[in-house]
Parts: sequence; C-alpha cells; structure tokens
Amino acid sequence: MLFICYPKCTTCQKAAKWLEEQGVSVETRDIKQDNPTEEELRAWHKMSGLPLKRFFNTSGLQYKALGLKDKLPQMSEDEQFALLATDGMLVKRPLLVGDDFALTGFKQTEWEEKLKRD
Repeated sequence: MLFICYPKCTTCQKAAKWLEEQGVSVETRDIKQDNPTEEELRAWHKMSGLPLKRFFNTSGLQYKALGLKDKLPQMSEDEQFALLATDGMLVKRPLLVGDDFALTGFKQTEWEEKLKRD
C-alpha cells in the first residue's frame, strides 16, 4: 500500500500513527517532494469512486490563493487533473492507495472498514 502524506501535516501524522498501530505496512511518499502525476491521480480517482473535488485540498493555502472555489466548477476534468498534478499541496491528504482502492483524507472508520475487508 502507498501512503501519500505531507510530514508536517498533523492529520497525516495521526494517520501514520494509526497505520503503525494497526500493523499496516505502507510505502510512504512525501506529497510535496514527490507530487502525484496526472496518470496516478486519474487512476486513484477512478478507484475511489469519489467526485474529483474530493481530491482537492480545499483548506490549503494554494487552493485559496488560486481562487479555486470559484474556478473549479467551470474547469473541465482534464484541466482539474492537470492542475492537481502541478502541486502536491493542492491534493487532499493523506492518501492511502491499495491495489483496488484509494482513500482521501483520514477518516478512521472509513480506513478501518477498507482495511478490514482487504
């Protein structure tokens, strides 16, 4: 499993600690140093079954600075994927990616359910 996070983010730290406590081994990737590619984002989005907007870090400084709250609804999916691939800080984190799933943000009950089944 791939755990994509920003090490300074407290939610990411909480998720990492929880994964460790559960004995889940993951490959950790720093989203700021190694931004997800457009291809990765497209694959994860498809596996997640979530609306694309859920992949945006809507509380992030970059999201607000770019005025994306107003711009996203007018952007095509292709434009949104291209934008997400430009800066890891635009991407909702942490991301937990397995063979057939992708979870955005840390919602402990959601993660527990997914990891119990797999």
